[in-house]
Amino acid sequence: MTEQVHGHEVMRMMVESNNSYNKESLREAIEEKFGAATKFYTCSASDMTADELIDFLDSRGKFLGQKDSFNTESSKICNH
Repeated sequence: MTEQVHGHEVMRMMVESNNSYNKESLREAIEEKFGAATKFYTCSASDMTADELIDFLDSRGKFLGQKDSFNTESSKICNH
């Protein structure tokens, strides 16, 4: 069975890293930390690949910055 990780964990990783990302570098960081086969879920979606999660978070306005240099902040992580 493939492990599933909540998208909040990815956002926490981003905050803690204090790095800026583009979609490719974020996917690489996610795969390094959580594994390439890991699936992700959120409060309203599940069974997403890293790329699908990145697109999902982007579409929800969870990233701050430009398309090729973004991060997030703790206030963007919902607490439920």
